[in-house]
Amino acid sequence: MVVKMAHHNLLEKIEEYITGWMADRANNAIEPGSAKPAFGVPLIGAACGEDPLFPFLKNDIGTDFYWTPEQAYGLAFPDQPVKPDELMVISWVLPQTKETRTAHRQAKNFPSIEWSKARHYGEMVNGKLRQSVVRFLKEQGVKSCAPMLLPQFKKSISDRYGFASSWSERHTAYVCGLGTFGLSDGLITSVGKAIRVGSVIGKMRFEPTTRSYQRHQQWCLHFNDKKCMVCARRCPADAISSEGHDKKKCKTYIRSVTAPHVEQEQLGVRVNSCGICQTKVPCESFNPTRRKRGSRTLGEVG
Repeated sequence: MVVKMAHHNLLEKIEEYITGWMADRANNAIEPGSAKPAFGVPLIGAACGEDPLFPFLKNDIGTDFYWTPEQAYGLAFPDQPVKPDELMVISWVLPQTKETRTAHRQAKNFPSIEWSKARHYGEMVNGKLRQSVVRFLKEQGVKSCAPMLLPQFKKSISDRYGFASSWSERHTAYVCGLGTFGLSDGLITSVGKAIRVGSVIGKMRFEPTTRSYQRHQQWCLHFNDKKCMVCARRCPADAISSEGHDKKKCKTYIRSVTAPHVEQEQLGVRVNSCGICQTKVPCESFNPTRRKRGSRTLGEVG
């Protein structure tokens, strides 16, 4: 059975639940016991399981390893066959706080400790949010799963794009109407590119979020006027150019430079923290293609 509710009912309940959960400092803290949040107010979007972009992504990224929503759901519930049009995908964007972004703007070769905490402890927050949304939906009579938490989730290599995995939170957010990609491969949303992303898939139906873009790089200034290369100039690994994002250079720098730095100088644990290209750039905290003349705080989060 597919749970069918009005768009304003179930989706609003999900939005209210996620927003409320994130507003609780016991859930959303920059580090355990801190009074400071890891992230600001979330953005939430939804897409239908049969959205043609999902099979497109599978064919484009890797037909042998990348999941469509029904494949991921099928792994979670192998004894319950499901059709794509019975599913909805919920995606959320967690914006880095103003404090974290301000600190990180000063970073040049190594990440700020605030950013490293948001990367390490903040992703723990994101993981718990995934689990919590699945539990909430169960209480609403909806069976769901978080693809990133499935035991079958794994890293893979795409013949076309190099490093990849079974499910991409950024690509899912793109399908769910939350943003488009930039030169650095980061997702530019209405609250900018300094974000973390999560998603769940549920057996339910309601109206999806309308995508307010037609191209996958529509909100990146570089792909509008070819002039903005700020993220490339910010990158300490020289991994971003007019040709795009060199994943090998990026990963090598993180694994050999920033991760050891975080372990030895910041948190005492090895964390793949960098994100220097996500701050001190025009798309840090809003969609720069919609910036109004005279406005300085569009998309700002506390």
